[in-house]
Amino acid sequence: MAKARKDLRGRALKKGEVQRKSDQRYMYTYTDPLGRRKFIYANDLTELREKELELQRQQLDGLDLYAAGKATVNDTFDRYMATKYELRDSTKNGYLYTYDHFIRDNFGLKKLIDIKYSDVLQFYYYLLNEKGIALGTLDSVHCLLHPTFQLAVRDDIIRKNPTDGVMKEIGKKSGKNRGIRHALKVEEQRVFMEYIANHPVYYHWWPLFTVLLGTGCRIGECIGLRWQDLDFEKRVISINHSIACYSKKDTKKSVMSVNLPKTEAGIRTIPMLDVVKDAFELEREAQKETGPNTQVLDGMSGFVFTNRYGNIPNPQTVNDAIDRIRNNYNTEEVVNAKKEKREAVLLPHFTCHHLRHTFATRLCETETNLKVIQAIMGHRNIETTMDIYAEATERKKQESFELLAAKLDSIF
Repeated sequence: MAKARKDLRGRALKKGEVQRKSDQRYMYTYTDPLGRRKFIYANDLTELREKELELQRQQLDGLDLYAAGKATVNDTFDRYMATKYELRDSTKNGYLYTYDHFIRDNFGLKKLIDIKYSDVLQFYYYLLNEKGIALGTLDSVHCLLHPTFQLAVRDDIIRKNPTDGVMKEIGKKSGKNRGIRHALKVEEQRVFMEYIANHPVYYHWWPLFTVLLGTGCRIGECIGLRWQDLDFEKRVISINHSIACYSKKDTKKSVMSVNLPKTEAGIRTIPMLDVVKDAFELEREAQKETGPNTQVLDGMSGFVFTNRYGNIPNPQTVNDAIDRIRNNYNTEEVVNAKKEKREAVLLPHFTCHHLRHTFATRLCETETNLKVIQAIMGHRNIETTMDIYAEATERKKQESFELLAAKLDSIF
C-alpha cells in the first residue's frame, strides 16, 4: 500500500494536494471540464482546503444552474466541449481560440434561455460589420455556437435552437458565396510564379509554391511531406498525414503536431507532375548548401521543406510571404505598366488555400470526371468538388464569350 504524502509538519495530504519545498506554499491540482489542468494556491493547509470546498460548491452550482436554465452561453459551451473526447488536441485548441477570441467575453456572458434568433442575428452582424471578420470566420463561430445550443435543446433546457437558419439569412442578405475562395486567373498565376523565380530575394520560395500549385495539397499536407513520401520512379506523392499549427492560449506560442489528414479521403496518392518533380529536386539541391530539415516532430523526420532554422515552415509565415511578394510585385507592376503604356496585371489578396483552389480550378478546366477530381483533391463530399467545378465552368464560359465577342467585333 502506497504511503500517504505529508506536508512539512507531518500532516497527511489528500490527492492533488502538495506542499512546495521552495516557498512552503500549498498547491491543489485539478482538471476543469475542458480537460485543462488548473491550480489553487494557499499559504497554509486550512486556507487551501477552504478553497477546495469553494471550488466544489462552484462546480455543483454550475450543474444546478444548467438544470435550472440559468446557465450562460459560456457554461453551456464548456459543457459541450467536455463531451468532445474524440477531438484532436489541435482541433480542440482551435475551437477554444475561436470561442475565447470572439464569443466568451461578450455574447458568451448572456443567459442561455434569454437568447432569441434576433439576438444571434444581431451578434453575427456585429462581428461582420463592427469587428470586420470574414464570412468564413463567422462560419467558424457559428459551428461552435450551433452545437452548443443544440446540446441545451437535447437536454430540454431550451425548446428551440436560436442559431437555426441564421447563416442562411446572412448569406442571402450579404449576397456572398459562403466558403468559396476564388482561384487565381491563369495570367495572375503566371506572373506570380515568374516574379518569384526571377527575384533575388524570393526565389527560394519557388519550390514550395510550385508544389502547392501543382498538387492542390493543403498547406499542412505540403509542409508535412517527407522525402520518403515521394516516389520519383513511379512519379507519385503519398499524402498520409499533415502538420497542424495552433497557438496555446496561455503562452500564445505556436505549437505544431502531426495529424492524420483532415478527412479519410485526405489519405491519397497524387501524380507528380514534371514541374513538381523539378521543384523537389531543386529544393534538395538547395539544401546541400543551406542544410536539410533537422526537426523531429512526433517521431517523424526527414521533412522536405525547411526554414532558415532547419525547421518546418509555419503556415502563417508562408501566408505572410505571399503578402510581401504580392505587395512588392504590385508596386513594381504599376510602375512598369505605366512606363510600357499598358494595363497593369495586379495580384489580388490570396492565401495558401487559394493556391489549392487554383489547382482545383485548373484541374476542373481540363478534367470532366468529378470522381477523379474528388480523389486528387481529397474532398470528403462530392458537393465540394461540384461547387469548384461549377465555378470553373462558369469562368471558362465567360472567357469563351469574351473571345467570341472580340471575334465578332472584328467581323462587324
